[in-house]
Amino acid sequence: MSPKLKSVLFQRLPSTDDLLQRPALQAFIAREGHTSVVESIRVVISRLRHEIANERLDSDSLDLALDGIVAAVERQLGQSLRYELRPVINATGVILHTNLGRAPLAAEALEHMRETATCYSNLEFDLATGERGKRDIHVDRLFQKLFAESTGQGSISTIVVNNNAAAVLLALNSIAEGGEVIVSRGELVEIGGSFRIPDVMSKSQATLREVGTTNRTRLADYESAINERTRLLLRVHRSNFAITGFTGQPGLDELGALARRRNIPLMEDLGSGALFDLPSIGIHEAGVLDSLHAGVDVVSYSGDKLLGGPQAGLISGRADLVALMRSNSLFRALRVDKLTYAALEATLLAYVKRDHDTVPVLRMMRLSKDEIAARAEALISQTSLAAKNSGQLKSEVVDGESLLGGGAAPTAVLATRLIALTHHSLSADDLCVRLREADPPVIARVEEDRVLLDLRTVFPYQDSQIATILGHIA
Repeated sequence: MSPKLKSVLFQRLPSTDDLLQRPALQAFIAREGHTSVVESIRVVISRLRHEIANERLDSDSLDLALDGIVAAVERQLGQSLRYELRPVINATGVILHTNLGRAPLAAEALEHMRETATCYSNLEFDLATGERGKRDIHVDRLFQKLFAESTGQGSISTIVVNNNAAAVLLALNSIAEGGEVIVSRGELVEIGGSFRIPDVMSKSQATLREVGTTNRTRLADYESAINERTRLLLRVHRSNFAITGFTGQPGLDELGALARRRNIPLMEDLGSGALFDLPSIGIHEAGVLDSLHAGVDVVSYSGDKLLGGPQAGLISGRADLVALMRSNSLFRALRVDKLTYAALEATLLAYVKRDHDTVPVLRMMRLSKDEIAARAEALISQTSLAAKNSGQLKSEVVDGESLLGGGAAPTAVLATRLIALTHHSLSADDLCVRLREADPPVIARVEEDRVLLDLRTVFPYQDSQIATILGHIA
């Protein structure tokens, strides 16, 4: 394309002011506002300039583009004003997928949040006395009920902050500020987003005292490190990896006995704490109750992982230690809002009522391989006609494994059945992109040149959506 022709094409592009005079654009302004429409016009014109500069538009194709410029502005306007945070279909089989928002909330939790958000509430108001109350009593009563029922201990208290890193920070600062915290070298983990346990400990103004080696730490290592500055023994869950082979570490009961003998609190950063009986579904991962049974004084864990609730950092343990954290000024800086309390209260109530299937994470973990297989076969049958007509998309149901994810039980898997997809004209990666570009986006995984869909993490009402999307791709 000659420079002269390019110049002619550039000159044919309308100005922003010219477009703003069109009746259709005036209607957009009345509906969406002047600034948003101007921004969308500039994006569309800039895109056309780029196409001309790169010789992707000639005179005829520019005519077509200009004929549809109003529609292009409308599409751009819709994209710029839609929510960036969107629902997606998680077909990866990773139940607690951190990048996809971890635990979906129960319907009851959403309803309780709606009730609490759309009017005033007794968040910090005691209805019995008419005086100011405390916001954490709304969930602490339910935690106490669960712990008293399972442990026989009525002196366990719980407070809530905004995530588990905040919980660790608050606990260490409250108990060990200015002193030493003893922890095994094999537990100095890095969690998601490059957050490292030693860095969190440093911010708490406690001194890290490492003992043992990466693969083996003995009880004697802890005992020999105790001195007059020791304030806390800390056990950290290896949330996203496992050490195998020549390894060893003392049990929690041993550490608990040492802590009691030396009159030093024992804390466990459990990370993804569960209040559900995981061994009953074949997952051998210790939960919060196991830690408390073993003699741990303070346990910190997340609300939006195995618990199946909202993002939160939970600290459960000895009432005197929790009271110390509650009185720390950091607690106010790290506290959560009324919506988190509402969602957490509804989630905990499901545990108290033993209504586990209302919590999506628990329901997904409890799904059998046969139940998933039946759904997979039904979904394939819904897309088979379109696939048969095109001859492009091939699907079959194969054995596979689901993961807990979210730093929970890194070696644990659940048997499942997968929909394996191949496409005659698309590579597995390209097919995965097409699924991701759908509405709603479908997030899958690729293995051995096949796209795999695991319906364990797909809500049943989304099966038909996937079938429709596959039909269009076929």
